[in-house]
Parts: sequence; C-alpha cells; structure tokens
Amino acid sequence: MTVKWEKTSANVGVLEVEVDSERFAQALDAAFKKVVKQVSIPGFRKGKVPRKMFEQRFGIESLYQDAVDALLPEAYEQAVDESGIEPVAQPSVDVVQVESGKPFIFKATVTVRPEVQLGEYKGVEIEDKPFEVTDEAVQEEIDRIRESHAEINAVEDGEVENGDQVTIDFTGTVNGEPFEGGEAENFQLEIGSGMFVAGFEEQLIGLKVGAERDIDITFPEDYHVKSLAAQGARFHVLLHDIKRKSVRDLDDDFVQEISEFQTVDEFVEDVKKKLGEQMKHDHEHYLEDQAVEKASDNATVEIPDVMVDHEIDHRVSDFAQQLQMQQIPLDEYLEFTGMTQAELRDRFREAAAQAVRTGLVLDAVAKAESLDATEEDVAAELEKISESAGLPVDRIQQMLSLRDPNLESFRSEIRTKKTVSFLVEHGKLV
Repeated sequence: MTVKWEKTSANVGVLEVEVDSERFAQALDAAFKKVVKQVSIPGFRKGKVPRKMFEQRFGIESLYQDAVDALLPEAYEQAVDESGIEPVAQPSVDVVQVESGKPFIFKATVTVRPEVQLGEYKGVEIEDKPFEVTDEAVQEEIDRIRESHAEINAVEDGEVENGDQVTIDFTGTVNGEPFEGGEAENFQLEIGSGMFVAGFEEQLIGLKVGAERDIDITFPEDYHVKSLAAQGARFHVLLHDIKRKSVRDLDDDFVQEISEFQTVDEFVEDVKKKLGEQMKHDHEHYLEDQAVEKASDNATVEIPDVMVDHEIDHRVSDFAQQLQMQQIPLDEYLEFTGMTQAELRDRFREAAAQAVRTGLVLDAVAKAESLDATEEDVAAELEKISESAGLPVDRIQQMLSLRDPNLESFRSEIRTKKTVSFLVEHGKLV
C-alpha cells in the first residue's frame, strides 16, 4: 500500500492512499461471498451461484460498494498509522479509482491535531497572593453550619419575611395576555434567593397565608426570553403556606449534637483547622491556574473548530445530565428559558475553546519535558483513591477498568497533573 500525506492548511491535509490490486481483488472475493448468499438464479440453489455466472448477470461493478465498504476503513487506519498523523475528526473521503484488476485509490481530507509552538513556560512569573483563615471566614462557616442544622417550622398566623420558604400559585400576564412559562401551582420559593425577576420576591413580604396579591414587575432588557425583555408584567399570586428556619444558638449542647466535640472552643478550633486545609488546597489550585494560564498565553496554536465542537458536545451532555438529576429534561429547560440549542452551545463555546487550548499546551509541555505516568505514579494514585474511598486497591482498579480498560484516561490524568506541578515548580512566585 502506498500512502502520501500533504498538508493543505494549518490543521488540514489530504491523505492519498493506493491499495494494490491484489488486496482489492481479495475484497471483491469477500464481497461476492457476502452478496451471493442472497442471490437466486433459476437452475441454482440460493447462495450457490458461480462467480462467473453472477458477474455475467449483474456485473462485477455490483460488488464494488461492498468491497469498498469493507476495505476502506482498514486501509484508512493503516494509512494513518504509516503517515504518523493524529486525526481529530472523521475524514471526508473521495474515491478516485475503483476497478477490478487495478489498484484501489482514494483521498481522505483529514483534520489533524494542531501543532503547538511553545513559548516561555519555565521560569515565568506567577503572581502569588495570601490565602488566610480570617475571623470573618470562620464566622461565615459557623453560620453556614448552623443554617444547615436549622429547624423549619410552619408559620400559621404570621406574615412573609425575608428568608422564608413559601408555596404559591401564580399567573402572569403581559398587556393582559398570559405568556408561556408565566404560571405555576404549588411553586416553592425562598424569599431573597433571587430566583425570580427583581421585585417579585420583595413584594411577597407581608403577605399572610391564604391571601392573594397582584405584583407588578419589569423584565430586564437582557432577559433570556427575548419576547419578554424590557416588558412590564403583572402576576396574580396566592400564598398557600409559610415555612421559617429556626437557627440554634452556638452552645455546648448544639456542638455535642452535631459533632464529636464537647465544647464550643473545640468545635471552633476544628472549623479553623478544616478551613486552613481548604485554604491550602485553594492556594495550590490558584498557583496551578496561574502557571497553566501563563504557559497557555505564551504558546501559539491554531485550534480546529471541530475540536471545540467536540468539547462543547461533552459540556452540553454533562449539563443535560445535571438537569436530569433535577428531573428536568433538556428540551423542557430550553422551552422554559426560550433558548435554542445553538444559543446553549454558544454559552459553552468560550470555555470549551480555552479548555481545548489548555489541553493541547499541557500535552506539548509534557512531550517537551518527557513527562509521563510511570507505573509508580499509577500505583500511588490508586493507593490515594483507595484510602479516600475506603476500598481495596484492586477493587478501585477493577472499577476504573470497566470504563477505561487499559487505564489510558487514568494515566493521561496523572500525566496532566505532573505537567501542571512541573509548571508550578519551575515558576517564579512574585
């Protein structure tokens, strides 16, 4: 087989492949054995028609498509290996010659993995900043813990206050006409959450259970449903119930109920310790982000649109799964928000392009510095996961192998981590 690769632009080229006539003849033989099973000619049992008789009746050209379908994929894969290119999308194939007794020739237009021209990535300045456990941070964390253990009680005779959880029916109109998504029954809303358009939640304050109220609001100019942007609307609201959090005081009794500590002082010290550990991790991630960003900014690479589109596909799929966990199908979300599939994809485009660029640059740095995931690295990472999950290492490896048989993705993640650590270690903190 003869293979010729010629670039036509930065990330696109043409792979011209010539498969010898003998190999094409073998593909024709295989195609005949497949097709003849379905052929009936008077005087012959089904599937027993001689090759010569078949060609006289139907023409050898009738075998070409099946032969090409069988031969082309394996010939293309072999050509890719021989040329050393890295395709990032399915090729566009043009069959140049398909004729019995002659070589089979085709051209494949291929988008390949772009080449990265690394700029400065070692010794770059990384702007550091302090990550400290402040008294304010400690108090915020304690307040969060108290909130998470708050009791929620029904309010029978009171009025709606900020922070209450309410259940309401509402019907909205614009210029006296109902609009799609403008009504709901038994809708649960936390006052002050900002879930609704500005002004809606505030106007519920002071309402009593069973009472009704008309609320006037104006949709913002950049509202995601374009037909409602900058429009005034009126909502008729019926309040079904009010629920209010009752937050416990921070005392020894409360601490003993929610933790293994006996006193408030012990509990507060533990909060400080955990915040300190979190700050350490946050600091590490901050330095990593800075180092990677500098290396990425200093590199030159032209990214094919198809790679960005693939990354967007993954992000849209992840987003759809997150919605599904909340029992919200993606199509219903799009209908409710008035957003198209194209607009949703555009929301992810900038981040997807940056992610692709970062991945390419990190891979280039790893190659330049001969960084790879050793068996020791793999064993250490498996041990770390084992300790965290409380499962044996072999069980962790078995679970990973179900979706990653050769642990290639796992090794790639380790390689990326090593590369990021390398960038930080060789950076200059200022």
